[in-house]
Amino acid sequence: QVQLVESGGGLVQAGGSLRLSCADSGRTFSRYNMAWFRQAPGKERELVAAINWIGVITYADSVKGRFTISRDNAKKTVPLQMNNLKPEDTAIYYCAAQSRGGIGVARDYEYWGQGTQVTVSS
Repeated sequence: QVQLVESGGGLVQAGGSLRLSCADSGRTFSRYNMAWFRQAPGKERELVAAINWIGVITYADSVKGRFTISRDNAKKTVPLQMNNLKPEDTAIYYCAAQSRGGIGVARDYEYWGQGTQVTVSS
């Protein structure tokens, strides 16, 4: 069983930074591929960054060089460091976990957190 809880969202000015965290209370965290998705109003949910169970990382082109995903299997957490934030980064950010499937495909993720709002003002 996987239970995901996000934290760290908020309001920040353009150019600022936020650090999101996803905590998992499940027992088999290290076996799951983990990802952060986001969804802005009127838009589809999109992949932000993913890290698979052996540590291979994927980023959306829009966040490369600004965002950093990592995982701590001992603490069962997946931080997302977001720097140089832009107004277009405004969205609800979701943590997700999958045991298998396309790393960038939202429907392939079995477990989701409740989401945390990130708002970037210009």
